[in-house]
Amino acid sequence: MNMNRPETRRDGQRVARRDFVKLGGAVAAGVASAGLFDPRFAHAATSQTSAETVVAELYASLSDKQKKAIWRPFDHQTRRRINPNWHVTDVVIGDDLFSKKQRTLIDQIVRNITSKDGYDRLIQQMDEDDGGMENYSVAIFGEPGTDQFQFEMTGRHLTMRADGNRVDKAAFGGPIVYGHGEENPSDNLFFYQTQKTNEVFQALDPGQAEAALLKQAPRETAVQLQGAGGKFPGIAVNKLSSDQKELVESTLKVLLAPYREEDVDEVMAILKSSGGLDQLHMAFYQDEDLDDDKVWDIWRVEGPSLVWHFRGAPHVHAYINIGVKS
Repeated sequence: MNMNRPETRRDGQRVARRDFVKLGGAVAAGVASAGLFDPRFAHAATSQTSAETVVAELYASLSDKQKKAIWRPFDHQTRRRINPNWHVTDVVIGDDLFSKKQRTLIDQIVRNITSKDGYDRLIQQMDEDDGGMENYSVAIFGEPGTDQFQFEMTGRHLTMRADGNRVDKAAFGGPIVYGHGEENPSDNLFFYQTQKTNEVFQALDPGQAEAALLKQAPRETAVQLQGAGGKFPGIAVNKLSSDQKELVESTLKVLLAPYREEDVDEVMAILKSSGGLDQLHMAFYQDEDLDDDKVWDIWRVEGPSLVWHFRGAPHVHAYINIGVKS
């Protein structure tokens, strides 16, 4: 991605990509100053304050009325739902149901399950796609402090989870979703991921490129794990040269960069347990090539324990499912 490319703000002004982190911080500060989040209640973002610790604090603060609105049993069917635009409960964070302190705790949970850059991107994405985090919904499944609980936030182009590894061998606690409604690829917050994966495609020789480039993508929500016996589209990473494999590895690091370190570590452990990088395949799809520029806007990384499906046209819907098939 060209980090100096102008970024469009909701007020129509332009800001350089290199100033994005400053913009994200300003957006967050603006939300707080609007009265939805109170900085007096913010936690210091330290390794001692995990997202799950804050989830437990949020849960302990809930009244019976609030629990009825956002608490669900751990095995509730909605915890497994995969959708790019939905609300896990009937209330949103900006409703009067929540206190300022509770809204700030929710914001802190999101901060703690992302990297700094990842948080800033999501703040801007939520602001541009649906007017801000206050228009998203949260649920708590199970009881924090027990063997099985999970926090989930959903809304337009977003499903995020925090579970502290309570869901065994499932990175992020289960499938997650991200996206952005900007249809101009170069202005989409996640276009840099398409550019990075296309570096792998550009490094392929003609025979490899023929194997990797397919005509039509599968259904975007088809991200069920297949396990060791699965059939995966595109070119097998074990067919690539060592320098090409290094490029795939660096691509994975870029894709995972928006998330907290402990979740990235779990992803790598799961990947290693299923045979490592060599078990992955990469596929690029000819359909919906925006601008007909052969920068393939729809791509997929898949293996026995990992599915990363990125639909970049007409705008981004992306799905991640990483775990060990039971």
